Parts: sequence; structure tokens; C-alpha cells
Amino acid sequence: MSVAGSTLDFPALPSYKGAPGWEFTPLGKLDVDAFAPAAGGSAELAASRALFPAEGTVTVAAGDKEPAATSEGPLVLSLALARERHPDLIARHLGSVVKDSPLVARNDAQWTDGAFVYVPRNIQVEAPIHLSAVHEQAGTSLNTRTLIVLEEGAQAEVWDELLSADDEVEGLVNTVVELSVGKNARLRYVGTQNLNEKSYVLGTQRAIVAADGHLDWITLGFGAKLGKVFLETKLDGRGAHAGVTGAYATHARQHLDFDTLQEHAAPSTTSDLAFRGILDGRSRTVWRGMIQVDKEAQQTDAFQESRNLLLGGKAHADAIPGLEILADDVRCTHAAAIAKIDAEQLFYLQSRGLPTGTAQRLVIEGFLQALVERFEEGAVREAIAGALDARLAAVLG
Repeated sequence: MSVAGSTLDFPALPSYKGAPGWEFTPLGKLDVDAFAPAAGGSAELAASRALFPAEGTVTVAAGDKEPAATSEGPLVLSLALARERHPDLIARHLGSVVKDSPLVARNDAQWTDGAFVYVPRNIQVEAPIHLSAVHEQAGTSLNTRTLIVLEEGAQAEVWDELLSADDEVEGLVNTVVELSVGKNARLRYVGTQNLNEKSYVLGTQRAIVAADGHLDWITLGFGAKLGKVFLETKLDGRGAHAGVTGAYATHARQHLDFDTLQEHAAPSTTSDLAFRGILDGRSRTVWRGMIQVDKEAQQTDAFQESRNLLLGGKAHADAIPGLEILADDVRCTHAAAIAKIDAEQLFYLQSRGLPTGTAQRLVIEGFLQALVERFEEGAVREAIAGALDARLAAVLG
């Protein structure tokens, strides 16, 4: 692995609409390699910008030099420190989940920030683990990497935030996330992108779930001027399950693009994906989802949906579900919808004496509540509801 800032010949990035996966978000004149790599901000800076409360969690910022205190067994520390202290573990797992791509190649060579979470066999981490990375230096790229490994029977919950130091720092973030969920292990991963709206974000995120493993993956996309995120799950053993929940709220001229894949590579696997978005101003979002069922993955049960609510007449959403099925004993369904606020709902609420703005807010909150209710009552449900409320306040003004 090369040191950050070295001059390398990287694979070319797509810059035209004909490139597979980039039809709706061509990079055009954006020169990714013009942004010099730079390290991210401190834990104190991350705490000042965080959406999620740190109280009651095991907290580590991507650039921390010392490991966080944990119970006996688990490791929670910066990726750089992990590479020094646990080279065998890092060599075994880093790069084993994510696929090669031009974006991953750049991250491999240039990452400065990142976090490593390792939970040994049959160990349960009681407190949520709170990770963060902060883009701090204007005109630079932050290359950050998250590697989470749960061995057989392990359990953990990880909240992972991607932030800007302030509302004016311009730059690029190239993030890679690898999630490895062992046999009969359970991971809840909450990834939040809350960069400022002068930033670009490119993300490559992938999970592999072993037999009888359970992944609950939550992704919140709020910030960035332009963003493209690949989010993939591979169900790699009998009885594996993945639930994926995504939410975004955009305004002004934001452009966010989510490309999801639910790959069923083993029999009797299940997946459930739900994305919902709120769009205002001239913003645009793209969700393209694929359910892929391999030949040997009989008795697959998979579902995906994308629903979008347009608040402004010039906002635009694309929702493109897809199926690629090679097995013959499966149940796979999908749904997609794009609509404006229902006039009858507004009329009903206004007829009860509510002002127009209040009525609109209630309809929007009800639309997003369906996502919040996918989670049991507790800290993560409250954190997600709070994050959505804060973002709605920013979007609606």
C-alpha cells in the first residue's frame, strides 16, 4: 500500500453517461485527482459537528492515536493504529470485502483516516460504538476507510459519521466501508453522510454476511453538493439476512445518487431494502437497486422499495428497481414511487385548523415515520428520528 500523497497512475474514472452505473451521475469536469490527500480533523472537532450523541457510546475519531477503552476482547481503534498493532488481522481482512474499482484503488493508496472494529467469536459489545471522520482542509480530499469484522456469534452496533469541519470547507471525500458479518453474528451499522453542501462524496460500501448472520444496515444521506454511493450486500451463507434502510433529504441544487445491490449467493437467504427521500428546490436524487439471485440461491426471499416525496416543482427523482434471477424457487418483489404531497391530506389537516406550513410538515414527518418504525424503540430509533428532524429543519427552513 502506498503512502498518502504519492504520485500514482490510477485507473480512469468514468466521466460520461455511457459508463455502467454512472448514467445519471457523470463526473464530467470534476477532476478527482486534483484534490491532494489530507488527514481529517480531531475527535474534538468531530464531536462538535456530530449528529449522534456520544454519551453512552464507545467513541473513536478516524485520526485518533490511541485505542478507545472497550470490554475484554473487542478492538475499536483507528485503522492506522490497528495496522501497527494488529498487522495479521488487518492483512487478513482489509480489502477482503470490497471489490476493486477506480475509487477503491485511490482509497487503497491514499487513505489517511479510518477505523477498525473487531469483535471476536461469541463476544457481545453492549454499548454502541461511535466512529467519525471529518473533512477539515479546504481544497483537499479526505480518504477514509471503515473496516468492521464480527466473528462467529459476535454482536455489535456501530454508528459511523462522515462530517465537514464547517459549512464552507470545499473538497472531496472518497470513503470505503467494509462489513464482515460472521456465522450467526449480528451487526447493526448506521452510516451517516452529513457533509456540507460544497463538498463532493464518492462512496464504495460492501458487506458480506455468512450463514445465519444478520445485518441491519442504515444509511442517511443528507449533505454534499454531489454524491455517488455504491452500497452492496452479499448474503453468502444459508440463512443469512440483510435489512437495508436508507433516507435522504435534499434541497437547493444537491445531487445524490445511490446504487444498491442485494446479492443472494446461498439458499434460504432473505433481504429487505427500503429507501425514502424528501426533495426540495432543484435537487435531484437517483436510486437504482438490483436484487441478484445466483443459481444456487434457491428459496430466496427479497424485497426492495424506493419512495420519494417532491416538495418543489423543480425537484427530480429517479427510482429504478431491477431483478436478475437465476434460481427458480424464489420470491422477489420491488416497488418504486415518486409523488408530490397529497392535496387531499393537506386539505384535511387544514380543515382542522392547521396552518399550511404545519400541515405540510406533518405529512412529511408521516412519510418518513415509516422508516423510523422499522426499528425497535430505543437509542438507535431516537437517534435516527432526531437526525431526520434536524435535517428537515435545514431543508424546510
